[in-house]
Amino acid sequence: MSESVSGKAFETSLLRRIYSYVLPYRKLLYITVLLTILMSLLTPMRPYLIQYTFDKHILGGDTRGLLNMTFLLILLLVLQSLVQYYHSYLTTLLGQNVIKDLRVQLFGKILSFRMKYFDRTPVGVLQTRLVSDMETIADIFSEGLIIIIGDILQLAVVIGVMFYIDWRLTLISFSTIPVLLVASNIFQRGVKATFQEVRTQVARLNTFLQEHITGMSIVQVFNREEEEMKKFSRINELHKEAHIHSVWYYSIFFPVVEILSAASIGMMVWWGAREIMGGFTTLGTLISFIMYINMVFRPIRELADKFNTLQMGMVSSERIFRVLDTREEIENKGEISSSSLKGEIAFEDVWFAYNEENWVLKGVSFRVEAGQTLALVGATGAGKTSIISLLGRFYEINKGRITIDGIDIREYELPRLREQMAFVLQDVFLFSDTVYNNISLKNPRVSREQVIRAGQVFGADRFITNLPGGYDFNVQERGASLSVGQRQLISFIRAYVQNPRILILDEATSSIDNETEMLIQGATNALTANRTSVVIAHRLATILNASQILVLDHGELKEKGTHRELISRNGYYRRLYEIQFERTRRAPATPRV
Repeated sequence: MSESVSGKAFETSLLRRIYSYVLPYRKLLYITVLLTILMSLLTPMRPYLIQYTFDKHILGGDTRGLLNMTFLLILLLVLQSLVQYYHSYLTTLLGQNVIKDLRVQLFGKILSFRMKYFDRTPVGVLQTRLVSDMETIADIFSEGLIIIIGDILQLAVVIGVMFYIDWRLTLISFSTIPVLLVASNIFQRGVKATFQEVRTQVARLNTFLQEHITGMSIVQVFNREEEEMKKFSRINELHKEAHIHSVWYYSIFFPVVEILSAASIGMMVWWGAREIMGGFTTLGTLISFIMYINMVFRPIRELADKFNTLQMGMVSSERIFRVLDTREEIENKGEISSSSLKGEIAFEDVWFAYNEENWVLKGVSFRVEAGQTLALVGATGAGKTSIISLLGRFYEINKGRITIDGIDIREYELPRLREQMAFVLQDVFLFSDTVYNNISLKNPRVSREQVIRAGQVFGADRFITNLPGGYDFNVQERGASLSVGQRQLISFIRAYVQNPRILILDEATSSIDNETEMLIQGATNALTANRTSVVIAHRLATILNASQILVLDHGELKEKGTHRELISRNGYYRRLYEIQFERTRRAPATPRV
C-alpha cells in the first residue's frame, strides 16, 4: 500500500472534502467562527485599556478612575476567558463529531472490501487510518484552520491598532519581522518532510506489533524472541528518529522567535524612551506596545506550528480518503432475494486466479443437487478452499459461471446470498465477547433459547454451563480462554443456529480430539440434514458417505464420483485412500495415562 502523499498545508480539494463533513454541524461551525472573530477583537482591548489607564488615571493621580478601569479590566479578562473556554470546547467538539462520522464511514467502507484487498494490505496500516490518522484530522479543527484564521485576524487587528496609536513606534517594533518570516518559512519547509515520515513509521510500528502480538505463540514456539526483538528495536529506532527529526526543528525555531521578540522589544523601548523624553509619545503607549509585540510574535510563532498541524492533517486526510476512494468492493447489483433458496450448486467451466494468469482453478465444472453432500479432496494448493471462497463471493471468478438453483450467484443480493450460507472453518475465530454473542453474532433472529438448545444438540452445553457465567462467559481475544476443541464446537453451534441452506465445512474436525470429534459426528448428521453441504477434508474416513467427491490437483478436476465409484477406478483417489488407510493401520495405539 503506497504511503506517498503530497503533504501540502493547503490542499483546497482536501479541505473542501473535509469540511463537507461539517455540514451536519454547520450551526456549531458558525458559533465557533463567531467566537473566533470575538476573540480577535477582545485581545487588543486589554493593552489599549492599560495604556489609557496609565496615561489618564495613574499618571494623573485619579484614584477613582483607576479603580473603575481595574474593574473594567477584570470584567474583560473574565469575558476573554469565557470566550476562550467555549471556543476551545466547541472547536474540539466539532472536530470529534466530524471524525466520528468519518470513522464510521471508513469502517463501513473497509467492511465492504473484497478479501483480495486484505490479502495485500497490512492490518496495522488500516488500524493507523482508523485511529491515529483520524485524531490528526480532529486537530485540523481544534488546533488547525479555524485557529489559524483566528490568529491571522488577531494579527490584523493588533497591527492596525498599533499603526493607529503610533506608526513610527510600530515600524521600529516590526524591524525584526522580516527575519522572523524567513525563519518561519525555513522551519515550515524543514519540518514538512518529517511529517510524512512520522506517519509512515507509526503505520510500520502498528503493523509489526499487530502481527507479532497476534502470532506470539509462533515466536515463542520457534524460539525467535531475540531475533524479533532486534527487528522491533530497529523499527522503534526509526520511529524515534522520525519524531526527533521533527522536534529538532522546533528546538531551533522557538528560541529564534524568543530572541527576535526580545530584540524587537529592546529596540522599541530604546526608541520609545527617546520619544517619551521628546514628548512625542507617552509611557502608557510604551507599556501597551510591549504587550502588543508579544501578541504579534506569539501568533506568528504558533502559526508556524499550526500550519504544521494543518499539514499533518492534510497528510492523514489524504491517506484516509485514498482508502475511501479505493474501488475494491464486490459488486452487489443482484436483485434476487435468496429467502427461498434450495441449495443446488453448479460450477460451469470456472477459471480463477488470485494473481493475473496464475490460475488456481482451471476449467472446473460440477453440479451438486439440493440437500446433497459434496466432498473436496486434494493436496494443499489444489484449489479446495478457493472453491468455497468463490461460492460465497469473497472473490470473483475470472471466467465461467457459478449458479445456485440455476441462477448466477451475481444476480442474488449479496447479503441475502450469504445469509443462506454458514461456514465452519479449521481456524476458528472468536471475538472477545460472551459465548452467547459469539454463537448468535448478535443476530436478532437467533434467540437465547435456540443457542442453548443447539448447545445441547452438540453436547457442548455441559462445558459451557460449567464456565463462570455460562453462556455469558467472556472467551477473551480469539477465544484464548477455551481449548481448540471447545472453540471448534462453538463454531459448529454458530453455523447450526443460523439455519443455512448451504453448509461449508473446511477441515472442520482436523483440530479436534477424539472425544470432541465423537460429540460432533453425531450432531453433524443433524447439521447437514436437508442442507447442501460442501466438505473439505484430508481424512477420507470422514467423507465416505458423501453424495459426490471431487478430486482436485493443481486446480484441475481429476476425478469425481461416490467413494465406492472412485475406489473401483483405481485412480488418484484410491491411491490416496490406501495411503491413509495403511498409515492409520500402522499407527501405534495411544497409551492411556
